[in-house]
Amino acid sequence: MKILLHGIGFTKEFLPYVEQLIVTLQSHQFTVYFTESFSKSLKKHAVKQAPNTIVVSSSELSGIDFAVSVGGDGTLLDTVSLIGALEIPIIGINTGRLGFLATVAKENLEQAIQDLALGHYTIESRTLVCIESNRPLLNGLNFGLNEFTIHKRDTSSMITVHTYINGQYLNSYWADGLIVATPTGSTGYSLSCGGPLITPGAKNFVITPVSPHNLNVRPIIVPDDSEITFTIEGRSEKFLVSLDSRSTAVDASYQLKLRKAHFSAKLVKFHSYGYFDTLRQKLNWGFDMRN
Repeated sequence: MKILLHGIGFTKEFLPYVEQLIVTLQSHQFTVYFTESFSKSLKKHAVKQAPNTIVVSSSELSGIDFAVSVGGDGTLLDTVSLIGALEIPIIGINTGRLGFLATVAKENLEQAIQDLALGHYTIESRTLVCIESNRPLLNGLNFGLNEFTIHKRDTSSMITVHTYINGQYLNSYWADGLIVATPTGSTGYSLSCGGPLITPGAKNFVITPVSPHNLNVRPIIVPDDSEITFTIEGRSEKFLVSLDSRSTAVDASYQLKLRKAHFSAKLVKFHSYGYFDTLRQKLNWGFDMRN
């Protein structure tokens, strides 16, 4: 079985766990591959490339059975971008703080790899959001796991985002910005702006305004087979659009259309994982603050 390790940087304190991960994978007869960025991180800390490992580029991922994201949730999002339409199942090893998407704690590495070898896992399909434009955008990486966001630049005045669902006028949002989040992304930026939580298997998007001027505007949930289009106005000539952690400046000449991507992100979940447990433990959902 072929296993790809990907990371975009980790601290020196995590090196023993990286070494443990590689040794454990090889002890189960997995063939271990490194992405170029992961290999560079090892070299940065003067760690020699482990025996029987291979460094591969992003164009050489066909045939990989599983990808292991070593880092926080940001690294997992980067792994999704790297894999794209190949739909290689991803295991998230958490070296960060929250680890809402990267759910395997470093202390549970050996158990996770053993469960992987024994087939004691499930694979969740997570919806991706896709943005189309009449002009090149985000270097062609037009999909994201969490959300698509339109936002004003810096300290400029609020913007107006005219929004349409399947060609029908929905609303004009006078706000700092607008978020369209997937169920996975509903626990992120959208949640902090007052959006609802959506369970991963739901077939919906949530549209959430950022600091709206008209206070009677609230988030709305729409089917994920909807086609959502936007027209943007504002005093500034430029606006920011982002997919997960990737952002770029655009102007009003960009015609933006959002839909569900034709492929999905596959996340490996072990039997100890529970979505609602994660909500309670990592977001303190339902926690009684009086105690």
